[in-house]
Amino acid sequence: MINIYDYFSLNRILLLAIGLWPYQKSKFAQFYSICCFSILITCIIFQFSTFVTSKCTVDLVLKILSPTSVFTGAAIMYNSFYINNETVKSLMEQLHHVYGNLRNNNEIAIVERYGNYAKRYTAVLTMVIIFATSFVIGVQLYNRFNFRNVILSTKEPQPRHLILRIEYFVNEEKYFYLLQLHINAAICIITITLVSTGAMFIAYCQLVCGLFQIASYRIEQAIQIYTVRGIILLNENMIYKRIVCAVDIHRKAIMFSEHLLSRFEKTFLLLIICGVVSLSLNIYCIFQSMSWKYAKDLVFSLILACSTILYMFLANLIGQQIIDHNNHVFMTAYKIQWYLTPIRIQKMILFLLQRGNKVYGLNLGGLFMASMECFATLVNASISYFTVIYSVE
Repeated sequence: MINIYDYFSLNRILLLAIGLWPYQKSKFAQFYSICCFSILITCIIFQFSTFVTSKCTVDLVLKILSPTSVFTGAAIMYNSFYINNETVKSLMEQLHHVYGNLRNNNEIAIVERYGNYAKRYTAVLTMVIIFATSFVIGVQLYNRFNFRNVILSTKEPQPRHLILRIEYFVNEEKYFYLLQLHINAAICIITITLVSTGAMFIAYCQLVCGLFQIASYRIEQAIQIYTVRGIILLNENMIYKRIVCAVDIHRKAIMFSEHLLSRFEKTFLLLIICGVVSLSLNIYCIFQSMSWKYAKDLVFSLILACSTILYMFLANLIGQQIIDHNNHVFMTAYKIQWYLTPIRIQKMILFLLQRGNKVYGLNLGGLFMASMECFATLVNASISYFTVIYSVE
């Protein structure tokens, strides 16, 4: 029997790190979740509080919104995942039930292949956030440890600045390390939130692709074994049952996807807005910081822009894979020798082919369908907004 939870082992560690693992329901876990969310929200609030003490200019607004759009997206995802904790748990149990009933060795091999894909995605994303977070923290040390002073052996005290434009209403120089700790904690929570929740959705979608692949396999095997007319007539009921099983697991894959979308559709739409705003503003900040004098701001904006593009790309890549795997089911039904089967079987297969005329994918409110075309549209929109901002400025 397949234990589907083995493919979520690394996801479990990441979600436990921010208090979002659905099977952890102790009072301490709930308190820990509140603390993580509070750090994230206060970091966003204190960034907007800069408008209280500083003159509000277009440049300041854009430079405040460029990181806060990413932070806001992470906060939305954290809150949505926390509210839908039972749904996340239910989805895993559904997959465990469906895959636990498989007995065919080839079908089990398909599950293992797609489960390993999910684990690899999670592992790679984990390494990326470790590198990116370490790099951001390392950039902050640039203000404290200046190579120019080391080479010239100067003892000039270097001014200390936080990596974000943020206002805590306290003496920044006096409480610098405490404030820096708060910012670094918020950055760690944001990166882990985006990666852990995103990796969970990737794992779900990979296992859904596995269901589509099993449906294709069952349709192919239902006809391939029986190629002689006499044998077909003798085993009509067996072919019929095999195709019914293929249609059933295809239906379960679609129902699972629709259940997932129904709970997180609004969250995904808000993330698209945050992503487009973030990418536009961070590209603007990159062009504004094209100088060694602003190396810290340049590196930070580059990391935010690249992270946004990577997040958009992976989300739409997984959506494209679901479209392709669903289409493959109907392509398999089209390629098999269905015309050799009895009339009753032919009618069922023709019904499948008619269903294949309608493209199925992760459709968000009828506005976006996760695909590579959607990724290109979002990036193009971000660049268009950046062009408008840059020309006006």
